[in-house]
Amino acid sequence: MMNLSALKIDPEFQGKIPPLTFEELNQLEANILRDGRIINPIIVWQGLIVDGHNRYTIAKKHPEIPFTVHEKEFASRYEAIIWICKNQLGRRNLTPEQKKYLIGKQYETEKQIRSFQGNQHTAVVSYENRNSPQVEKDRTCHRIAEENGVGRSYVIDAEKYAAGIDQIEEIQPGMKESILTRKTKATAAEIASVARAPPEERPALVAEICKPKSPKPPAQKQKAPPAVAAPLPDASTSDEKAPDEEPTSTPAPSEPIFPQKENEPLKVDRQQILEIANNRYHVKQLANGAAMLCEVSGAANSMMRRWESVFREYPDILSDVENRASVGRTIQKLRDYLKNLEDKMEELL
Repeated sequence: MMNLSALKIDPEFQGKIPPLTFEELNQLEANILRDGRIINPIIVWQGLIVDGHNRYTIAKKHPEIPFTVHEKEFASRYEAIIWICKNQLGRRNLTPEQKKYLIGKQYETEKQIRSFQGNQHTAVVSYENRNSPQVEKDRTCHRIAEENGVGRSYVIDAEKYAAGIDQIEEIQPGMKESILTRKTKATAAEIASVARAPPEERPALVAEICKPKSPKPPAQKQKAPPAVAAPLPDASTSDEKAPDEEPTSTPAPSEPIFPQKENEPLKVDRQQILEIANNRYHVKQLANGAAMLCEVSGAANSMMRRWESVFREYPDILSDVENRASVGRTIQKLRDYLKNLEDKMEELL
């Protein structure tokens, strides 16, 4: 077991990992104490922690608890940051803000790698790959978008968003976590504008973002005006009409039905009311089983993808006897469920 003193926390690496809440951290510590060991390894690169900062903190607090360290190999800090971003995107329940920040940092870092390679090996790159830097950038953006199930424009906006978050944190430490955990409300446009602004204007923009947002006063209910002579709305002018509903019109009454004096009750023909009510009704179409098959297939694909990611990053899950037994119990649970499902399907034949 590696000595804890040999491990170091790199602020840049740690800054890419969304922190646990106080309750989540306490629960993790309770689970570790219950198990009597830290099951998942602390992953490091050249002695720097790239995953497992919370486990490292708990290990220092409880030196009697055994832990393991897994060393990874990266060609540079850039590659380590990309791995951290992808690892967090694949295994954490993230807020939309945290997801956007991680995607933005991954895209920014991958572009930095390509820029560095181009500056160092321009002749080789131009010979072996004649694609322009812009084409390579587009390919990187497209790949990251596909990996995370978002559009290309989202990735581009995420890079600007992440740059704004970093600038805000530099000016006002602690605001990054506050924004990404939704304690401070700020729009993506407000955050991106900080990175675009000249350095001398950024503190004022950050101060505006940090300013507590006053709740909007409740809308005052207006008193309904007295009844006056006005056209009675029909189904063709109603806001509730379905988009695909054929417009209809109410036949003109044979004689005036509106009062001539102000505040006199409206006289409406009963048949006319029934026709208006019927014209407002529109049957809603519900999703059927065929439309929801994508949910079933997507859930299965998501489970397989997440399992493969965990087994790849933490090989001791399958090599360790206790871990392997736990995985076996989970697999058996799935087998039982699938067998029951198959039995139900056969009964319906």
